Amino acid sequence: MRIAVVSDTHGKTKKFIDTVLNLKDIDLIIHLGDYVEDGLEIEKRTGIETKIVKGNGDFFYPGFKEDEILEIKGKRIFLTHGHKYNVRYGVDNLLYRGEELQADIILFGHTHVSTFVKESGIIVMNPGSPTNPRDFNRRKTFGIMELGEEVRIKFVEID
Repeated sequence: MRIAVVSDTHGKTKKFIDTVLNLKDIDLIIHLGDYVEDGLEIEKRTGIETKIVKGNGDFFYPGFKEDEILEIKGKRIFLTHGHKYNVRYGVDNLLYRGEELQADIILFGHTHVSTFVKESGIIVMNPGSPTNPRDFNRRKTFGIMELGEEVRIKFVEID
């Protein structure tokens, strides 16, 4: 199963949508907040089911949760925007919560910096931002997660 993971689109979805439509075999999209309405637009324009959690910029969406657990292909995936876990200062709080939830994978956003680490047997990934990157190279990114016998993570750069 191939999953596109995106966060922090902040009202700018066109390049992400165009890129996803050119990819092959995307089965699911996960939007990790900031902005919920972008996740809804992405689902509408791509026709691909999109799971959405809300971020710190999503005040007016009571129908969406800040944290979500998905069970896919035998993997327990914890979705969060990350702001409640002080991710600007590291992923320790996320890891503690992931361990409590018995997560295999933690997906988060908020920092606009693409990140991939494996700690305590848990995969932790932030897809960065396709619109407003904050990492050193200012790369506009989202993630692709492949769930099979192994979990594979890669980042896709957007021009």
